Amino acid sequence: MSVLDQDSPCRGFCTTALGDDVCRSCGRTFEEVCGWNQFTKEQKEACWQRLREEGWLSGEKELRRLSKCNGIDS
Repeated sequence: MSVLDQDSPCRGFCTTALGDDVCRSCGRTFEEVCGWNQFTKEQKEACWQRLREEGWLSGEKELRRLSKCNGIDS
């Protein structure tokens, strides 16, 4: 399934449930996670756009995080 076919950017492991202000898995804020099912199409698209711009959907954030864990500077 492509990102365009998904309703939610959720990856199934939400770190906002652990107290993070921003989920380390999908990049959404606590408010975005909690309100997602009530968001309008426009609100969801604005969130998707921010996630694209910040590199959450391209895997860029994940690669940087893994590189830091492995002591590799990129």
